This record gives sequence, C-alpha cells and structure tokens, in this order.
Amino acid sequence: MVYLLKFGASWVLPPGIFIILFLFAAYRAQKKYGAKEIALYICGLTFVFYLLCTGFVAEKFLGALESAYEPPGNPTGDVIIMLGGGAMPDVPDVDGEGALCSAPANRLLTAVRLQRKLNLPVIVSGGQVYADSGAEAVIAKRMLISLGVPEDKIILEDKSVNTSQNAAFTAEILREKNFATPILVTSAFHMRRAVLNFEKAGVKVAPYPADYMVSKRPVFHYTKLRPQTEALLANVTVLQESLRTFVTKYIE
Repeated sequence: MVYLLKFGASWVLPPGIFIILFLFAAYRAQKKYGAKEIALYICGLTFVFYLLCTGFVAEKFLGALESAYEPPGNPTGDVIIMLGGGAMPDVPDVDGEGALCSAPANRLLTAVRLQRKLNLPVIVSGGQVYADSGAEAVIAKRMLISLGVPEDKIILEDKSVNTSQNAAFTAEILREKNFATPILVTSAFHMRRAVLNFEKAGVKVAPYPADYMVSKRPVFHYTKLRPQTEALLANVTVLQESLRTFVTKYIE
C-alpha cells in the first residue's frame, strides 16, 4: 500500500502533473482542432520527458556513466587529489561557518578514509565559483582538519572554478612538489571527464570514484516507473556530463 501511494502521489506533483497536462493538451488539440500531427508531436515529446523522469531510465544511464572506472582494491600513490563540487559560504557547521554540498562532502569522506589508510597528503582542488558560493578548498581544509587529517598533510588549490582548471592548477602543484602517482577522488559520474581533463594537463591519475548515486545491481520495482524530479535530475546530470566530455575532448 505504501508503494502504491507513492506511485499515485507522483502523478499529482511535478513532474508527473505536467506529463498529465501535456497529454491533456494533446487530446484537446486533436479533439477540438483536429490537429492530429501536433497532438502526436506533443505525445512524443511527453513520452521522452516521462522516460527521463523515471528511475528505471536514470539507473541505466547513470549506472553506465558511473561504471567507467572501478575503485582499486589496493590503491597506491604518493598523493590524493580531491575535487570540489560546490560549497555554501554562510551556513552553520559543527566547527565554523560554511559547508560543502552533498557531492563534494561524499568525496571528502572517501578522501579522509584513504588518507588514514595510506597516510598520504591531500590536495584539495576548488575555488569560489560564484560570488555567493563558498571557497571550496578552504572549507574542505577546515573539515579535513576537524576529521583528524594533519594540517601539514593538506595542500590547497583554491583558484579553479571548473574541472579543466582543477586539472591544470593541480598539475602545477604536482610538478612543484614532485608528486608522480596521484590518486584522484571525485564522484563516479564525474570521473570519466575528470580523468580526461587531467590527461590533457599531462597528468596520469589513478581513479578512485566515490559518491555513487545508483546501485551496481539494481532490482526492478514498479515504483521506478513513476515520474520523479530526482530521476530527471540524474538524467540531466548524464546529459551534462556527456556534453561537457565532448567539449573537453574535441573543442577545448
């Protein structure tokens, strides 16, 4: 009953309610104005939109993207690179003000555990992207110290505002400090593009994906066919990553 209620509720809230309204518009176009071609066009676009709103499709697309690299069982290297991905400058935190957004927070958790396991320095890469966003590397450093990482093990790269700059500015630090075998930590969906950017910067990294969004072995349930904003966001993430990877590979 719980699942059935969830399924039903998804059709009276966005984006489900918009799918119903689009189909109603197609019906009205056909019924009142005899615009069969327009009605079919609206139905086709609505069906594509519906698919992009389902967890079933999101699992397929996002799962394929996240499977580009697997975390090594026994990682080795001489430094850990953690990429930022958004921060809020003025929200309260346990030991200060400012916090990382969910994706970089998950990356940081993985980086901390790797640091404790391997006792390596951590390069935190990420600057202040917008006027009202947080200085990612600075906030991440405070959190790393709070979690027990020694301050002398933390290196800041706080100028970059995108993945291309993450790679370029971090590559400079690697050369300055003679690091040769970096372990790269970022979200699994982001890893393919991140590796490509580091390759273009002349750096070979050992990928260590984190922040997984879908299960490796998903099980079908009918509720995955209901329209969800989370599924739409996941599919938009896949489309964004695909476009940005194309631009990185062929245009930049």
